[in-house]
Amino acid sequence: MSVTLFVPTLNEITGMKAVMPLVKREWVDEILFVDGGSTDGTLEYAQDQGYKIVHQTRTKGITGAYQEGLPHVKTDICLAFSPDGNSVPERIPDLVSKMKEGFDMVVVSRYLDGAKSEDDDPVTAFGNWMFTRMINVIFGGHYTDSLVMFRAWRMSLMPMLKLETSVPRAGFEPLLSIRCAKHKLNTGEIPGDEPARIGGVRKMNPLINGMDILRLIAAERFS
Repeated sequence: MSVTLFVPTLNEITGMKAVMPLVKREWVDEILFVDGGSTDGTLEYAQDQGYKIVHQTRTKGITGAYQEGLPHVKTDICLAFSPDGNSVPERIPDLVSKMKEGFDMVVVSRYLDGAKSEDDDPVTAFGNWMFTRMINVIFGGHYTDSLVMFRAWRMSLMPMLKLETSVPRAGFEPLLSIRCAKHKLNTGEIPGDEPARIGGVRKMNPLINGMDILRLIAAERFS
């Protein structure tokens, strides 16, 4: 079971220097950076480390990173990882090990078995709870965290779940959670804290993103 660590970046040099040295090369088969046009040294750092790099040229943002980067993943498993400090490197081996138990997707939940998010504020905490609850009730999911980036899934799901087309503005993560639930796939979770961001700035507007997720849920419910 081969694994690609999928790392979207946009001006994350401070987090990169703190986090990426903790990621051991033997944990995965490939480390793939998808850069959205960094100007702070992120790209140069990735090049110096010998990471495989994909440059976003057609689209912007994290949704564009998935859209342009995923076609370059040729391994069995894709493991999405945030280099800004939100994803804990030490959970990577546990996530890979859980996938090897036969799951189609495994999420590193920020709310399972005492795990917590230090990056949450009252708005994002409520939104995460509400959207996860909606996805569970409407689509039959069993998630405690349906929105987090830190997760792994089988690349063979992409054509079956029709995930090879454009990624909605709401994001790849809620779409993947919804469609895995709709198809009653074998999904699991492991607990994982979400530390506070190291450097950089949050690029997601919670209110705008929340409206996009509501529209996605409605569209998927009636599709």
